[in-house]
Amino acid sequence: MNKKIKQAVIFAGGLGERLKPFTLTNPKPLYPINGRPFIEYLILQLKSFGIENIVILLGYLPDKIIDFLKDGTEYGVKITYRTTPVEYDTQFRLRSAKDILCDGFLMLYCDNICPVNFNKLVNDYFKHNALINLSVYTNKDGYTKNNVLLDEDGKIIVYDKKRTTPNLHGVDIGYAIMSRHVLDYMSENNENFEAVVYPKLVKEGRLFATSTDHRYYSIGSFERIELTEKFLSGKKYIFLDRDGTVNKRPPKAEYVKKIEDFVWLDGAKDALKMLYDAGYGIIFISNQAGISRGAMTADDFEKVQDKMKNDLKEMGVEILASYYCPHGWDSTCECRKPRAGMLYQAQKDYSIDLSKCILIGDDVRDIMTANNADMKGVLVNDEYTLLDAVKDYFSGNIREYIIK
Repeated sequence: MNKKIKQAVIFAGGLGERLKPFTLTNPKPLYPINGRPFIEYLILQLKSFGIENIVILLGYLPDKIIDFLKDGTEYGVKITYRTTPVEYDTQFRLRSAKDILCDGFLMLYCDNICPVNFNKLVNDYFKHNALINLSVYTNKDGYTKNNVLLDEDGKIIVYDKKRTTPNLHGVDIGYAIMSRHVLDYMSENNENFEAVVYPKLVKEGRLFATSTDHRYYSIGSFERIELTEKFLSGKKYIFLDRDGTVNKRPPKAEYVKKIEDFVWLDGAKDALKMLYDAGYGIIFISNQAGISRGAMTADDFEKVQDKMKNDLKEMGVEILASYYCPHGWDSTCECRKPRAGMLYQAQKDYSIDLSKCILIGDDVRDIMTANNADMKGVLVNDEYTLLDAVKDYFSGNIREYIIK
């Protein structure tokens, strides 16, 4: 099989009962988010994946979607439609496209969006020799109810559509790479594709998943739409390490324990001013093991932070947020860099699309942290300062640091 996935199939035929009254006269995929129908975000995302062959499976009010998207030329893609009766479930909808399905394709739904690592998803599909490789949100924050259980290798050992099995961990969010051979596992009845096919693949050990800690967003209900609007708002964010990036790094095993220890690096305040004036939300993430080691307290850290913030306020600059890990060097916590826990916490707190952000720091661990969240990392030092990095960033020349 060609180890590239060039086709996507979108399920978009449901009634959208939870979005009434909008869906009394409109199909759910056209629900407006920040003035743009939701499905348009999905089309643009697929285009960014390098997918230009898109099949949309329609049912309810199909003409409205076809009239809006047309043949996809406006987006630089080719869209083909298959329309089936409204009462058809996903199994029959997928079968209607049997004659045009590629050997492998990306399946997704018309109401979820997540910046999945598409290349990793594809690589895992082939590595696992899977018939289906799902994207699974780890759901550590209890954002929704779990419906899967994975082993250490990413194999799905329980898939429960009804979400009643004890000790489930993670939730299927769509974005599944599939072999067209999954059609052979379907029944002859008008049933849900997942409910019929996935349990069969679990038994055969051919259902796998690629996990992400990045929250997904949805128009599946009005309760989720406010967060989805924030996520798709286009608001810009940038992540920064602190010590050694904006202020002078203390000697090894020493810490910035008091206000007098905080000394700005040349050009750092100017760089932050440039970012703020350009509309960026500025977020700091830093390891502060000195707290765990007893060299300083959390209150000491906050006083230093206040000094930094006050200096910036004098320039008309505000910091959106600061996250720090107080744990020791050998901690197994999720927040200590190079683990990406602080990035993901900020992501959830502000509904950020991390795939569109960078992290600037002065340590290779900062780059590893960025990579662990599927972000780009920029490494600064005495010769290449934060101001240099920001100027390059604005000119479109991100000097991404690649770990070899």
